[in-house]
Amino acid sequence: MARKESVSKELINQTAFEMLREEGKENITARRLAARIGCSTQPIFRVYVGMDELYATLFGMAMKYFDTYYAKYVKEHSTPFVDLGLAYIDFAQTESNLFRVLFLSKDRFDKELYELLNGESGAVKDEIMKAAKNGCKAPSSLFMKMWIFIHGAACMSITGDYDLPKNETVNLLKECYKAFEN
Repeated sequence: MARKESVSKELINQTAFEMLREEGKENITARRLAARIGCSTQPIFRVYVGMDELYATLFGMAMKYFDTYYAKYVKEHSTPFVDLGLAYIDFAQTESNLFRVLFLSKDRFDKELYELLNGESGAVKDEIMKAAKNGCKAPSSLFMKMWIFIHGAACMSITGDYDLPKNETVNLLKECYKAFEN
């Protein structure tokens, strides 16, 4: 009779994702993951050919996590890109390790930045359409200008260089929108 597997792929993925959120990708090794699970490295390499395959799985999990995070984020502003910007900056502050993996890494497993941001919810597409409905003549161009500001603020928040309260961030995003809209 074959021995029952006690370390499942789901357990490996769940534990590795917890490590990713808490410690960052650079701290996930087969040995550290195995130690956290309480097994040898053998079950990990039974499931995954190598760590790159696990990292690709974790990247997909991080994408879904961000998409869910954005979908649950309270949207309360009529100015386009404000809620998207707030959610993105908040994500950088509260999930800095996931933010680094998704938005600050060169290795995005063949995913474009737009694809990561837009997600399954169509967040960026919706904001671009919202800007067009507000009379913006070049909403895609406006998005790019807004995105440079939003991404910069999010990156600064990780290093502690951006610590403005939410109401000031909202005002800055609205001011940027009005300045870039023309």
